[in-house]
Amino acid sequence: MRVIKAVLVEPVGCLAEFPAEEFNDIAERLFESGLPIGESGSDAYWYLLDLMEQAGDALTAPTAAVEQLELQAIDRAQLYEDVVPALAALKAMHITLLVASSLSAVAVNRFLEKFSLAPYFSGVWTRDNAGGVKAAPLRKAMESAAVKPDEMICLVDTADGIELANRVGVNSMLMFNDYDEGKRLAMLGPSGGIVSLHELPDAIRFVAEGARAPRLP
Repeated sequence: MRVIKAVLVEPVGCLAEFPAEEFNDIAERLFESGLPIGESGSDAYWYLLDLMEQAGDALTAPTAAVEQLELQAIDRAQLYEDVVPALAALKAMHITLLVASSLSAVAVNRFLEKFSLAPYFSGVWTRDNAGGVKAAPLRKAMESAAVKPDEMICLVDTADGIELANRVGVNSMLMFNDYDEGKRLAMLGPSGGIVSLHELPDAIRFVAEGARAPRLP
């Protein structure tokens, strides 16, 4: 891994704990499908994104209703306590921070406003300005970062997130939100793993030191 110059972030699961109910409700309204009550917010979110991706241009979503449910999820989301210190440390290291989310622009802007996070991010990509979900916002964020893919890290907390990062060719940093689940996800080959965002600045420094170290003949 080369020196890391940019970090790409999906708020759901990586910056905050989201409820599952609103994402399940959207899935039921749009596709007459949903996960059982009790699944995590991240699982429900990525399940919904799979349905949206499969529908593609055939999806005729009632935008206002979907956005309202996303806003309800934002209102109930709980920011992880280590987010602000970690983002501040990364910004002080001159790391480019970008939001790459499949949420609507309205929802992402509400999230950034609610938790006063907007000043930390150089760019915000959503399903609206990226023109799609999953890979679309991630690729737009990667293009806007103006650095090579192996100089970027994408925060992930699900198997879908790891698979997506691998698909678009960017490093994935697994968030161990649950120890047992994290051990299982680690078997899927993320580029690295952390149990707290507090560890991310040090992880990036460690990679930088390794990249600069002279190689033995």
